[in-house]
Amino acid sequence: MPNIQIENQRAVIDIRERVLKGEHPRREILNFVKSAPVGTIIEIHLPHRGEPLVANFQSLGMNAIVNEIEPGHFRLMAIKLNEI
Repeated sequence: MPNIQIENQRAVIDIRERVLKGEHPRREILNFVKSAPVGTIIEIHLPHRGEPLVANFQSLGMNAIVNEIEPGHFRLMAIKLNEI
């Protein structure tokens, strides 16, 4: 399971090191998102844009925004608006 820091309704997940090691924690993240309460803000830190993860979020009916914090550090943001 990825390291998830939860504060109020915000869950921060930093998977940069795992992805750089060749791991693909996408399924773990999606399982967390499905079990998270409605209204949870999901913030995922990645070493690249994470387009497959964005597509997964969209398939769940969630809008995902990705922005580059610095070279090699991207942040994906989404809000769980309804039960999945």
